[in-house]
Amino acid sequence: MQKRKLGKSNLEVSALGLGCMGMSFGYGPPADKQEMISLIRTAVDRGVTFFDTAEVYGPFTNEELVGEALAPVRLQVAIATKFGFEPNPDDGGKWTALNSRPEHIKQVADASLKRLKVETIDLFYQHRVDSEVPIEDVAGAVKDLIQKGKVKHFGLSEPGAQTIRRAHRVQPVTAVQSEYSLWWRHPEQEVLPTLEELGIGFVPFSPLGKGFLTGKIDENTKFDSSDFRNVVPRFTPEARKTNQALVDLVSNIAERKKATPAQIALAWLLAQKPWIVPIPGTTKLHRLEENLGAAAVELTPGDLREIESASSKIKVEGARYPERLEQLTGR
Repeated sequence: MQKRKLGKSNLEVSALGLGCMGMSFGYGPPADKQEMISLIRTAVDRGVTFFDTAEVYGPFTNEELVGEALAPVRLQVAIATKFGFEPNPDDGGKWTALNSRPEHIKQVADASLKRLKVETIDLFYQHRVDSEVPIEDVAGAVKDLIQKGKVKHFGLSEPGAQTIRRAHRVQPVTAVQSEYSLWWRHPEQEVLPTLEELGIGFVPFSPLGKGFLTGKIDENTKFDSSDFRNVVPRFTPEARKTNQALVDLVSNIAERKKATPAQIALAWLLAQKPWIVPIPGTTKLHRLEENLGAAAVELTPGDLREIESASSKIKVEGARYPERLEQLTGR
């Protein structure tokens, strides 16, 4: 597995990481813990050195899973986790309230260190921008944690360009994480140019469009009742039917390149910038192998031009989040 540096930082990780959220949360019932520990360790054996989790995934259970799985290989890997949510009494105790107050960030760091069984968090992201707390205060709190040796690198998830600049002035931002794929290209407008200018790495989550770009989901697919995609406008049966055009495009190129649609979607991301590290998630060994195979797929300039030209004619249908969650992004 090739390595990549996240921006100008000294954080070097595998070109593809592993998003661990879906093992515990979000896409149906939690998977079997021992099977997921085995999957994470297989990823390490295949050269993956970058693992993504958060306290809110579960909550807590995903960090515990990742910590247990990676304990034997701690020195070989980088673990990213996140702060910024807490239970919301107005929402039945669900983890939907934002809290990025400095004292809360420090409490979360201490709790995450224990669950992850580590002495230092490699990359600590603010999970969503909290409009009640100046980003300078957030960056200052993480700077304190870095000075104390509890955190190595500071990250932001789904921020707007101005927030990135303001945070970076207080504590250099190593990486920004946002959704980015062939069917969500909004970061190209402002975020990616800002990151290039400032020397910050980019970590696309949902690089396979929450599974849609694999070609394994169509308008008739039924999701488990606990699957987050049930409330995503982009995943209504009508939207899926319209959005199939993008999957067809990727599938046609995959056939020609003797690859799979998922591999083409990931290879396209890797070809965008050398400081982009996608984190596809899975709970299945054969999908892990398939995703990692994307690193060996080479898209020529001609391939990339073809994808660009064809995809520009396809209008993707449906918002990527319900309105309430959409309001938390790009701030």
